[in-house]
Amino acid sequence: MEQEARKNFIHLSGSGFTIIELIISMVIFSFLIILVATALNDVFSNSSQQLLSLSNIDQARSTLSVFASEIRDATTGSDGSYPLNQAGDSQIIFYSNFNTSNSAVERIRYYVSGNVLYKGVIVPAGSPLSYNPGLEIVKPVISGVASSSSSIFYYYDGNYNGNTSSLSQPVNINQVRFVKISLMILNQITAKDTSSFPISVGAAIRSVKDNLGN
Repeated sequence: MEQEARKNFIHLSGSGFTIIELIISMVIFSFLIILVATALNDVFSNSSQQLLSLSNIDQARSTLSVFASEIRDATTGSDGSYPLNQAGDSQIIFYSNFNTSNSAVERIRYYVSGNVLYKGVIVPAGSPLSYNPGLEIVKPVISGVASSSSSIFYYYDGNYNGNTSSLSQPVNINQVRFVKISLMILNQITAKDTSSFPISVGAAIRSVKDNLGN
């Protein structure tokens, strides 16, 4: 009987897989499965990252378009405030009634904190109308703003022709006739991508302009 079993083992060894060969095959197969799964994960991750990048670009363009329209329609506040309230490097405050559902002029604030551009809006209330900072509604409008030590907002006087240097800080708001916002947006095509692209837009304040076009 023992001799018969030995013959059967020899027969199996010669015509099929041994246990060692089977284990090696399973290891190789598992390794290939891991490689394929990793490759598919990279493909889907990169696709998702590219969609995020395109979303950031569209969001930035849409927001800056609104910003330009708001600046263009900047006007005297409901409390009699000058159209431009603050003209800082990384924050701007002004009054505008662009795209509002009522006749009230909103106090609008844009500022950058971290990698996000925020927008704060105060609708005047009370009698007489005033702008209560406690009523400000703040929301993020552009994410993925590249960290930079350079200015975000630039201000120009009535001599601006497209090539004129911006006014130096601290800016005299009474001299400002044209405002520009300039951002660097992270591409984020891949999770490790740190490259960025520039996007900027500007507009003349119609209510105070003199020799500037629309």
